[in-house]
Amino acid sequence: MGRCPAHRPSPSSAAYEKAFARHPGADGALVTSPTPYGAAADLTGIADVCHRRGKPLIVDEAWGAHLPFHDDLPSWAMDAGADICVTSIHKMGSGLEQGSVFHLQGDRVDPAELASRADLLGTTSPNVLLYAGIDAWRRQMVQYGRELVGGALELAVRIREAVEAIDGFHVNGAADFCGPGLAADFDPLPVVMDISELGTTGYRAADWLRRNHHIDVHLSDHRRISAQLTHADDEQTTARLRTALRDLAHHAADLRDAPQVTVPSPADLRMDQVELPRDAYFAQHTKVPAAEAHGRVAAEMITPYPPGIPVVLPGERLTEPVLEYLTSGVASGMFLPDAADRRLHTVRVVAES
Repeated sequence: MGRCPAHRPSPSSAAYEKAFARHPGADGALVTSPTPYGAAADLTGIADVCHRRGKPLIVDEAWGAHLPFHDDLPSWAMDAGADICVTSIHKMGSGLEQGSVFHLQGDRVDPAELASRADLLGTTSPNVLLYAGIDAWRRQMVQYGRELVGGALELAVRIREAVEAIDGFHVNGAADFCGPGLAADFDPLPVVMDISELGTTGYRAADWLRRNHHIDVHLSDHRRISAQLTHADDEQTTARLRTALRDLAHHAADLRDAPQVTVPSPADLRMDQVELPRDAYFAQHTKVPAAEAHGRVAAEMITPYPPGIPVVLPGERLTEPVLEYLTSGVASGMFLPDAADRRLHTVRVVAES
């Protein structure tokens, strides 16, 4: 079925060298690390590339709130030399939903400017419970972080071995995701399971687990499901997961003949940005059938969720491989929360004069 676009190879520091050479006017670099699949980039090397040019490195570390608290995990962005990282406490921590924080260091980014930009999007009436949750998580991890994360890592070893032993399951690990041209490091807490041998899709398997065992997987794609472990998991929660996965394997025959997803190469996923996103989004737009959208300029964002990584941005010129990926994905069970037409019968594009 091919490599899932959501876990395409992490850009290396050499790739950023080439990118800066092609775009010398770039103001800095933005990296997502770790990904929801656990793949982590070479942030130290990328930071060096940026800093030699006097440019900041900004890291979207939504899935990395736990990284500073154990040496067996990939490096925290701040320890790797990033200038800014954004961490979602509500994902891998104990914070409430929307509990996210900025970390800032060095003098390449003005703190007043960062605060001003945040104020453009933030509310003037913040929920004090969010701040309380963030502070409580900070205190908890300062006191017990290594112990809590260490326990989760030990649990991950056991559950990974148990799931690997189930017929039709392969648990992705560092050997699958790391290496030349791939990720630099790996977080084992996302238990990413390749179920290709079961003859079904991750979308269909996720629906089955929800319907029959009341378990929501962390993410699903055309060939994988993932169970996200945290410090809050224990033998009881993982026992439920093991039971559900064995039952899924037993009922695999009922889930076969799922529509196949046409997954493009990473290069084919990258479309030309022909208009600024703002200009395309606010331009006069129209809806056209997806089958006729090739060559048109997108006026909306289209994001398969999970994992919530946009495939289409406003201002990009739509291509056949991307459209085929999305339409075949929807037919297989892919969810597009931000598309104007979630079934993707039509696509919102910039109107032609």
